[in-house]
Amino acid sequence: MEQKSQDQTPEVSPQTQGEDWKNVVRSVIQEYVTVERRQTEPAYKNELVEERRRRESLERRVNELVEENKRSRQAAEETDRGSQIRAELQRLGVAKVDLAFKIVKDEIVRTAEGALIAKTAEGERGLREHLTSFVQENPEFLPARIAGGSGALSPQRAGGGSYGVELERIHPGMSADELQRVREQISQVAAQSLRGE
Repeated sequence: MEQKSQDQTPEVSPQTQGEDWKNVVRSVIQEYVTVERRQTEPAYKNELVEERRRRESLERRVNELVEENKRSRQAAEETDRGSQIRAELQRLGVAKVDLAFKIVKDEIVRTAEGALIAKTAEGERGLREHLTSFVQENPEFLPARIAGGSGALSPQRAGGGSYGVELERIHPGMSADELQRVREQISQVAAQSLRGE
C-alpha cells in the first residue's frame, strides 16, 4: 500500500518546483526586510529627534549671538556718538562739557548714512551748526571771562599772598627763597587757571 500512496502524489514539474522556491525565498526576504525595518525605524526616529534638538539648540544660540552682536553695535554707536558730541563741545570751548552733553544728547541722532544731525523744532541741522547755536544761546557753559584790561586792578585772591611776580625780577642768580616764592606763585596761577577762576 505504501507504494500506492507514493504513486498517488502528483508529479510536480521542475519548473513549478522552481517557482515555489522563488516564492518561498521572496516571502522570506520580504519578512526579513520588514523585521529589519521595524527594528531600525525607532533608531532613525531617535536620530531625527536628536538631530532636531541639536538644530533647535544651534538656532537658539545663533539668535542669541545675533542679539548680542546687535546690542554691542548699539553700544559702540552710542559711545561713538557721545565722543563726537563731547569733542565738538570741547572744540567750541565749553567748560562744563558733561552738563552740556546731558542737555543736547537726546536731540542728536545718527542718520542712515552715519552722519550726526540734530532734530529740533526748527527741523534737522548738522551737529556742528546745532552745537554752535546752543553754545551761543547758552554762554554760561563757556569759561568765565577774565575781567580786566589795561589799567584794571585784579582783586586779591584768598590765600594768594601779597607777593606778585614781575617778569623783570626773574633772572639768573636769584636767591633760593625768592626763586621758591616765584615757583609757588606760578603754580598757584596755573592751578587757578585750570579751575577756571
